[in-house]
Amino acid sequence: MPDRELPAALSRLWRRPAPPRGGRPAELDVDRVVSAAVDLADRDGLAGVTLQKVAQHLGFTKMALYRHVGSKDELFELMADHATGPAPDLGEPPDWRDGVRQWATAVRARYAEHPWLVDVPMAGPPRGPNAISWVDALLRALRGTGLDLGTQAGVLNAVSGHVRNATLLARQYAAADQAEVERDYGRTLAELVEPQRFPYAAGLFGAQVFEPSGVDPADHDFTFGLDLILDGVAAAIARR
Repeated sequence: MPDRELPAALSRLWRRPAPPRGGRPAELDVDRVVSAAVDLADRDGLAGVTLQKVAQHLGFTKMALYRHVGSKDELFELMADHATGPAPDLGEPPDWRDGVRQWATAVRARYAEHPWLVDVPMAGPPRGPNAISWVDALLRALRGTGLDLGTQAGVLNAVSGHVRNATLLARQYAAADQAEVERDYGRTLAELVEPQRFPYAAGLFGAQVFEPSGVDPADHDFTFGLDLILDGVAAAIARR
């Protein structure tokens, strides 16, 4: 049975050979286009990447890019898979929990290298070769848990979503001192929130939980949220 013909965008994402074309060999290829786009994003953010700007960066016309990239959305997907890179070798962690923690920390580090990655629109599940290597790495960490593959996929979504959201929130706070913002927030709301109207919220703000603790708030939020997810996974394993 012949192989099913892949959509052009997916073939380019996986670098499947394109059908031969006549004429002179192309001066551009997908890798050159994507590398140039990633350079622009690292310098100017995702908003600074357009097909026109990439073409100018390479010294070509915008039309020349369409032989290698079908659209801006496709370019973003190619960029994300390229910048994410292959998953690191996590070795043999002592248990699944440590393996998932290492995986999440590695994803967070990759986002720190390319902050614009969290701005790439999520048009669907991961499907590039590098993205799949990260899927494979997490499934490997979960392989001895006894969880079915559907549940493992759910763990993947929960952990990756947490890392992405924590990274995005930390970046939005970066314009100011997050500890100072939280301190002022807590003190202001403690004065405004009346116990008669909001008894439970008043208890929260009165407990001074937003006062600086000496710990980086971004690190605390990342670790706290990840631990909650891992506790939920442990409960799911216990129920299996």
